[in-house]
Amino acid sequence: MIKPVIALEKVAVRYGRVHAIEELDLRLAEGETLGLLGHNGAGKTTTIKLILGIIEATCGSVRVFGHAPHERAFDDLRFHVGYLPENVSFYDQMTGREVLHYFARLKRAAKAQANALLEQVGLGEAADRRVKTYSKGMRQRLGLAQALLGEPRLLLLDEPTVGLDPIATRDFYATIDDLRRKGVSAILCSHVLPGIERHIDRVAILGNGRLLATGTLPELRAAAGLPLTVRARCTPGQNGFERRFLEQGLHGRRIDGDTLELDVATETKMEAMRALLADPGVCDIEVEPPSLERIYAHFALHGQPERRPVA
Repeated sequence: MIKPVIALEKVAVRYGRVHAIEELDLRLAEGETLGLLGHNGAGKTTTIKLILGIIEATCGSVRVFGHAPHERAFDDLRFHVGYLPENVSFYDQMTGREVLHYFARLKRAAKAQANALLEQVGLGEAADRRVKTYSKGMRQRLGLAQALLGEPRLLLLDEPTVGLDPIATRDFYATIDDLRRKGVSAILCSHVLPGIERHIDRVAILGNGRLLATGTLPELRAAAGLPLTVRARCTPGQNGFERRFLEQGLHGRRIDGDTLELDVATETKMEAMRALLADPGVCDIEVEPPSLERIYAHFALHGQPERRPVA
């Protein structure tokens, strides 16, 4: 049986009477990208710190590449972990190239790779400028470059696209997709849910330090029981289409003069589609499954445990 890259079992982190993490079970397979979602204070950053060995669990088991992060056996494995914190910070008086060369030495990576990564993240022309002259987006790109140093087998990325423009965001996700195909595992924390939906294999939703839901998007859609969104556009000038839909048992809301939006249960999708296709006034139909945003909102609102103090 192949060991998971990350395995957290019954993990708790407590600070005095406060539960930061409680009864957390989480796994990450080789080549898998996990979207770790949750509100501010849900436990995402604490989970990443556990994996990095920055903090230790109050109880439970944390294994990364089969070892506890605080064990000496894990020391050499750290060079295979890339980490991008939510708020990156570098020495302002150093140039971008100097910063990356410094991290390359720490991670035993070649300087040539540092130079190539500067080009890859779009900082080639600014590589010899001091970091104090960099914009927030440029600092974020530099942070991405240092996380990718040393050909990591595991990436921990906390809000990686903050400050990036749309083109840089697209290029970042293209890089993540390419690394995933090469077997690199990643945990991706983000509040920009539409951006990550196409680039993750599974989702884990945290709330008040507990795991509310985990699974693939199809699995979570099924568990949530959320309806499909169907938009029926009718030929301009057609009258009575809303009444005809009501007669078919299709209740919707008009979003413009010629378009009606309906919530359709998955089990009645085919029945609804047949009714819409049979209507002579319908000229276009668009079907949209529940988005990651809707899935997250469902579990965050309906599966939120209370944060209880330690007895």
